[in-house]
Amino acid sequence: MTDNKNTAIEQIHALVIDVVTEQTCYAESDLILDAPMEEGLGIDSIILASIVSEIQKLFMFETRLNTGSFNTIQALLDICHNAMLSDAGVQKLAQLGLAAAPQAVCVSSQPEPEQRSTQAQTMRDFVADGSPDLFSKVRKFDQFYKNQAEQGNFWYGMPLSSRCENRATIYDGYQKKEREFLMFASNNYLGLANDPRVIKAICDATQKYGATNTGCRLIGGTNHLHLELEARLAAFKGREACIVFPSGYSANLGTISALTGPKDTVISDVYNHMSIQDGCKLSGAKRRIYKHNDMDSLEEVLKGCSESEGGKLIVADGVFSMHGNIVKLPEMVRLARKYQARILIDDAHSTGVLGAMGSGTAEHFNLKHEVDLELGTMSKTLAGMGGFVCGDKEVIEYLRFYANSYVFAATIPANIAAGLIQCIDIIEKEPERISRLRQNADYLRSALQECGFNTGDSESAVIPVVIGDEAVAMAMGHQVRQQGMFCQTVVFPGVAVGDARLRISVLAQHTKEDLDSAIEILVNSAKTVKLPGFVA
Repeated sequence: MTDNKNTAIEQIHALVIDVVTEQTCYAESDLILDAPMEEGLGIDSIILASIVSEIQKLFMFETRLNTGSFNTIQALLDICHNAMLSDAGVQKLAQLGLAAAPQAVCVSSQPEPEQRSTQAQTMRDFVADGSPDLFSKVRKFDQFYKNQAEQGNFWYGMPLSSRCENRATIYDGYQKKEREFLMFASNNYLGLANDPRVIKAICDATQKYGATNTGCRLIGGTNHLHLELEARLAAFKGREACIVFPSGYSANLGTISALTGPKDTVISDVYNHMSIQDGCKLSGAKRRIYKHNDMDSLEEVLKGCSESEGGKLIVADGVFSMHGNIVKLPEMVRLARKYQARILIDDAHSTGVLGAMGSGTAEHFNLKHEVDLELGTMSKTLAGMGGFVCGDKEVIEYLRFYANSYVFAATIPANIAAGLIQCIDIIEKEPERISRLRQNADYLRSALQECGFNTGDSESAVIPVVIGDEAVAMAMGHQVRQQGMFCQTVVFPGVAVGDARLRISVLAQHTKEDLDSAIEILVNSAKTVKLPGFVA
């Protein structure tokens, strides 16, 4: 009996470790069983969700496993030791060359993913299915997508047929017609995308320089407007130099992968934007994740890698895009100096929003010269396209030759650069736009909280309405749109499963009437879907 028990434990260990190594791409020798999976091993929330999804197929649990059920690989092993194998688990053991111990086999099997009701499925179910046919998950997702679209839940990618202002005309795929909506899904925070001065600057530059540059910056793609834009952004941020990338995504990808490598460690907030997470993966550096905006957790991670060879880079969003809260920069700076780490802050949702002059997170905390690298995107407040990184001149020049997403990619067109320069002019000359944006965000956030909505820790122009259950969030989003308000329904992989929400973006252009209408729509929708705390 003891031999059978030991055999079962070994087999469960083999199954769990196989899933973890497959999903994380770590070698088994790199796995520390009692290290926190996120903070210690750098296993981000999306990979963790995939691990849970795969483990759920192999074992039969009394209660559904979730990412909050365990914090270490050892804890996951302990949970699995108390569960029976499903048919899929037995089959997997056979693939590993092992035969299941008698007491480990379950008498009934867990439903395969394709047998589950599409109502019970989430986007996570289609990340990977282990099939030798790469398109197997595609076909499964197709049915799920069609079902959600028929119910009016999937509004992703619906086309606008007007300018995107406080109100916009959008094709309603559910009602099969164009409708005007209150727009609360735009990142045009200061309304610059429709400013006549910006549009004129773009048109004039197009007439002068043509449609685009058809080249990368190092070989035939640099226009004098690119250099002017970089100089203006550096001055706006109060830094020595700036480099402009084709997008904010490529700025994170190129910068992180250029500055860090296999001997280095990147330390990242668990809720950082996907471009940061992908930059960490691409770099090949050791990844360590700390709990969201938790500086005690950050210090524990820094302590844990203090003896590691190579450098350390702490990366965080300035404003977290799905949560709306602001990074705790003063404490981060203190810890970075204490443990000799560098800091990169992504100001995608901070530029034009935080700071008296809108230059971002560092200005907001009066720490303009304490952040090593300030990164941003120009497709939000700055109403154009592209990304940028500001910092010391020698670092920026290094990136020009070692950031692959800059070196080997075509640059933004000169006409877009002209529009961006005009946007910076307007922000500097009209700071009242920033004040109006903050007043609108504060008004809406306070009103929603008074109504009983969970807005998380939002401190910015991004206000979440946290719901949790994905199906309820989808139904809430559907009701909101039916009543004429357009905002994002955010589910996996935008947030972890079980943390679904509506994401509301406030604009300086919103009137009090717009805001009051949005509040009424949200309350009515909450009552319709019977959100806890709301009675019809």
